[in-house]
Parts: sequence; structure tokens; C-alpha cells
Amino acid sequence: MQITTEEYQLFKPLLFSLGYRMLGSVVEAEDLVQETFLKAYQINGDDIKNKKAYLCKMMTNLCLDLLKSARHKRENYVGPWNPEPLLHEKLHAFDPSEMTIQKEGLSIAYLRMMEHLRPDERAVLLLREVLDFPYSEIAAIIEKKEENCRKIFSRAKQKITLAEGESLNYEKNKSIISRFIQAFQTQNMDDLLELVSENVTLYSDGGGKVHAAVRPVISVPNVLALLYGVIKKAPEDFYFEVKSVNCQPAIMIYMNGKLQSILSFDIREEKINEIYITMNPEKLPAY
Repeated sequence: MQITTEEYQLFKPLLFSLGYRMLGSVVEAEDLVQETFLKAYQINGDDIKNKKAYLCKMMTNLCLDLLKSARHKRENYVGPWNPEPLLHEKLHAFDPSEMTIQKEGLSIAYLRMMEHLRPDERAVLLLREVLDFPYSEIAAIIEKKEENCRKIFSRAKQKITLAEGESLNYEKNKSIISRFIQAFQTQNMDDLLELVSENVTLYSDGGGKVHAAVRPVISVPNVLALLYGVIKKAPEDFYFEVKSVNCQPAIMIYMNGKLQSILSFDIREEKINEIYITMNPEKLPAY
């Protein structure tokens, strides 16, 4: 298949967007984007009229194959699993054209909910809701009838309803996180209770590589106790920054001269509902 430089620049962010949402992994999505283009170059594509749909089909199939092969690995993952954080710099690198990678369906909370979907449900939901493909093209991509695709989409939407209601207002969320940091540093419990949901849940992803909570931590007292415990043991060179991660404000914590963890948040009705601490070094960029 002949693909021009302009087409490569146009389709690359689209394929990455699809792969990252399917897999929750930046590295795996990048690898499959390159594999998709390599396979495309090797086929005779003179009769292919819709390159976009064809490339998405190839990418989707590669993701589905990887999800099936990785199921056992994911089931044996040590502790909670968080998606690999996608930093603003990486996101910008995949957006060289006017085609933007939509913010919807990119948050850590949404990607964690995707784990509750079967591989084909993920594919249909993303192709339809995020990438706005018509059912006729979705049917061709996953090789199912249109009627089946509509049913799969409906089932996927029902399963992922818990992800709805999340605030995606960056500036408002950044203000809430800034106030949370201030209240946490001054140990102002009144402000903390105002900012944090009563049943807040913290998911700490160490992947068995570093020390982390192997079960979700629930309730304000338990979550704050864990966070204060981490800070108490921090070295003198500890510092943090608030940066854009998955198109939302997140706290990047540095210890011993390198990135130690990333804290992402699920904010609803101006309260922190869930906190995701990604500590697995394999999921952190080398900063």
C-alpha cells in the first residue's frame, strides 16, 4: 500500500489514539502503530479505496490479538493495574497535524473502566464513540454484522456508565488539585474533607516492581494515612510538579533525582473521587 508522508502524519495520531485507548499502554500502542504501517507497506493496496478504515482495521486486529495474548499476564499482575500515563509532551508528539487526539476517553479513570470490557467491546466503543466511525465501517473492521456491532456498542456503554460524570474541565480540576496540595501540606482537615469524597479510593500500581499497596485503599482516613506515610519517608531531595497527564492535571513526584510516581485523579462534582498512583518504573518516562 502506498502511503504518502502527509498520510503518515495524518493517520499516525489516529492509530495511536485507537491503540492507546485499547491497551492502556503507550509503549505497546507505539509498537503496534509502527507494525501497522510496516504491514501496510508490504501489501498490494491498489484496490484499497479507504486507507483510513483499512489501517484502523489492521491496528484494531493487532490490538485484539495482543489483548487476548496478554489476558493471563494482566490477571497475574501484582496489585491494582493503572494505565500507563500519557504525558503532554508525548501527546503533542503524536499531534503534528490539525487532527487532535480527543480528550474524551483519555483520562486514567476512563481507561481503567475499559478494563471491564471485552476486547471486541472496547474496539466497537472506541471506533464509534471516540473516532466517530459509521457502523458500516466498524462492521467491516471487526468483521461482524452491523446489527451485532450496535448490540456490542450498547452493551459496552452500559458497562462503562461509571466513567460518565467525570469532570474534564482542566482549569477547574487544576484548581481543586492545587487546593488539595495546600490543604495536605498544612494538614487542614476541614479543607481536605471538603475536597475529597467520603468514599475516596486510591489505586497504587507498583506492579510488583516497587513497594506499593496491593489492594485498593478506601476512605479519607486510610487514603490520607497512606499519602502522609509516603511523604514522611521521602528523601530530602523530594519535590513535585503539577503537569498535564492524559489531558488532565496530575502530580509528578520526584525522588533521588528521578520521577518516582505520578498521581492522577478522578474528579466528580468538584470532589476527588479516586486517586491513581502509578509507581511501576516500567510505566514511568525516564525524567
